[in-house]
Amino acid sequence: MAKKQKTKEVEVPVVETLVVETPKPKKVEPAEPKWEIKDRVYYLKGLKKPLSYMIKSTNVYYFDEEKGYERELKYCSNQKTCFVDEMLGDQRLEHIVFRNGVLFVEREKTVLQKFLSLYHPHRDKLFYEDKPVENAAQEIEILELEADAILAARNMDIDMAEAILRVEKGSSVSKLSSKELKRDLLIFARQNPILFLELATDDNVQLRNFGIKATELGIIKLSNDQRNFLWGSNDRVVMTVPFDEHPYTALAHWFKTDEGMEIYANIEKRLNS
Repeated sequence: MAKKQKTKEVEVPVVETLVVETPKPKKVEPAEPKWEIKDRVYYLKGLKKPLSYMIKSTNVYYFDEEKGYERELKYCSNQKTCFVDEMLGDQRLEHIVFRNGVLFVEREKTVLQKFLSLYHPHRDKLFYEDKPVENAAQEIEILELEADAILAARNMDIDMAEAILRVEKGSSVSKLSSKELKRDLLIFARQNPILFLELATDDNVQLRNFGIKATELGIIKLSNDQRNFLWGSNDRVVMTVPFDEHPYTALAHWFKTDEGMEIYANIEKRLNS
């Protein structure tokens, strides 16, 4: 009889799994803009340029957002700060005087520059700092707008030109020749490029002009109380103007409706006949 063999139990080693935590990214605080050490020029606002004009250099306050309260300011020639609560020792008050509307502050006087550029309550109200780089950027933007407006005016058809000028000049544009319209349109585009570009992309402007032309030619007419547009031939009501809306603005919006599109097509045939 065969003997039974004993089976040996094999121990399986337990392997521990190490959990590696992903380190959280450190919060990077935005660095404060570095104060540029350079000469700075300040100008009084407005057209008046007095021989001398002194602005307040004491008894002025600045609200500190970080500290949450107002801090007294004072410009002293012997201090390294313009905040009174940070000053040490004697305080020699210094006057701040504009000559002929201009104040030039040397690069070494950073305390005065910061007092005027950052903290003074009258900055950008009574006076402003001359910033050539920012001024150049603004001038470039204006010049580009003028160029875009003039180019759009140059390529604009006469009907759209009339519609835009009617907003600016009123019904007098009906008496202008095509050359006069083109000239006035280019002048308008150069003098007020932002408004011109807004009007050029507003389809309601052309629809308003369409309604005004139809009224001037007697195809439709506006009632005396400016509440209704009527057919010029039989006084039948075309549309009723909603309360507190400009009649021709309301008519332009109405031309976009299903009923209005049919009337628009009818008027257009009469205008072209």
